[in-house]
Amino acid sequence: MLDSRFRLLLPPSFSAAHTCDSSSCETVRLSALSFSAWSHGDLTEGIRLAVAAGTVNAACTGDCVGLAQVWHSGLLVKTRELASAARVLAGVEELVAGGRDNGGLAAAALICAADLAFTRGDVETAVELADKGVPKARQAGLDCLLPDAHTVMALGALRRGNLSASLDFADQLRDDALLGQTVHRPSQCAWVAAQLLEAQGGAASAVHLVVGIIANDRLVMELLASQPAAAAWLVRAARKLGDETLVGRVVVGASALAARNVGLRSLGAARMHADALREGNPERLVAAADAHLDPWASASAYEDAGKLLSAAHQERDRAVEVLERAFDRYADSAASRDARRVVSRLRSLGVRRGRYPKYAGHDQTHIGSLTNTEVAVAELVSQGFTNSQVGERLFISGHTVAFHLKKIFRKMNVASRVELTRTWSRAPSSDY
Repeated sequence: MLDSRFRLLLPPSFSAAHTCDSSSCETVRLSALSFSAWSHGDLTEGIRLAVAAGTVNAACTGDCVGLAQVWHSGLLVKTRELASAARVLAGVEELVAGGRDNGGLAAAALICAADLAFTRGDVETAVELADKGVPKARQAGLDCLLPDAHTVMALGALRRGNLSASLDFADQLRDDALLGQTVHRPSQCAWVAAQLLEAQGGAASAVHLVVGIIANDRLVMELLASQPAAAAWLVRAARKLGDETLVGRVVVGASALAARNVGLRSLGAARMHADALREGNPERLVAAADAHLDPWASASAYEDAGKLLSAAHQERDRAVEVLERAFDRYADSAASRDARRVVSRLRSLGVRRGRYPKYAGHDQTHIGSLTNTEVAVAELVSQGFTNSQVGERLFISGHTVAFHLKKIFRKMNVASRVELTRTWSRAPSSDY
C-alpha cells in the first residue's frame, strides 16, 4: 500500500483504489513526477511524464496504468486537446470493461469523461456522467474526486441558468473543502464558488474569493494551468472591483505560464485574451476568440470584443457580427444564461433574434404554457429575488419582469409571489 505522505505527491485518482508498492511501481513514480511538474507550472513536462506513466511496461497488480491514463486524459482536457483526451480515455474504458478495475478506476474514468463532455459543450451528458461517478467514487474511497464531479454539476447548472441547483452544488463544494477533499485543486473550487456567488449577488459577493485567488501565486498558477477561461474571468472580476493591480497580476501570471509552455495553444489564447481585455483592444480579443480551443472561452472573448465595439457607435455593424459569434458559441456550449446576456446586448443594438436560449428549470409539461423567459422569471421569483434582482440576472428591466410575472400568475392560476413559490416548489424539475 502507498504511504500516506506519498499519496500527496500523486494525482488525485491515485489517493486510493490501487494496491501496488510505490517503491517498485514505475507507473506510480512517473505519475508522481508528472503531477509535481504540472503543479509547478511545467505543463509540457507534466504531459510528457503522464504519457510515459500510462505506457510503461510495469508489473502492476493494481489499477496504476489505468489511473495514469485517466490522469493523462485529464491533463489533455485541461489543455483542451479534446480529441487526444478522448482517445486516451477510450483505452481506460476498455480496461474497465475487461475487468481491470479494483474499484476506483471506473469512478475516475466516469468523472474524467464528465469533464471532457462538459468542455465539449455537452452539459447534459456531463452532468449525467458526474452523477454516476459520485457514488462509485465514494464506494471506492475516492472522496478526493468528488470536487471534480461537483464542479461539473455546479457549472452545468450555472450555464443553463438553474441558479437554485447551482447553489446546492456550491454547498457541496463547500463541504468538500471543509472535509479536506480539495487539497489537490483548491483554486478551481474557489473559482467555481466565486462564479456562483457573482451570479447570485454581483461582483461584491465574490470579492474575498477573487482577491484570495489572485493574491496567492500558487493558487492563481494552479487555476490558470487548468482553466483557459479563468484568466479573462479574473481580469473582469478584478476590474469590477476597481483594482488594476490585481488585473496586472493575472496578466503577468498568464503570460509567464504561456511563455513557459510555448507549445500549448490553450495557454497562448488565454494570455492573449487577458492582455487584450486589460488593453481594451477589441480586435485582439477577436483574435483570442479565434485562437481559443475551448468553445465557452471563445464565446466569452467574442462577447468581450462585442461589448467594446458596441460602445463605439461607428462600430455598430462589427459589434453585431462579433456578438452573433458569441451567441453561437455559447449556444454550442449549452450556456443559455450567457447566451441570454448576449441577446440582451444585441437587443440594445436593435437586433432581434429568432432563436432564444432556453433556461434549465422545471418541466413545462407540468407548469402550463409558460414561455422560456417566464420559466426563468418564475424560478428566480420563487427563490425570493425582487423584480429588480430578477431583471439583473436575466438582463431585462424590472418593468419587464413585472409584465412577465402578471402573465405567470394568470397561467399558473396564482395570486401572489408566496403562492407562486409554494406551487413552484411542488413542480418537478426537468434537469436535476
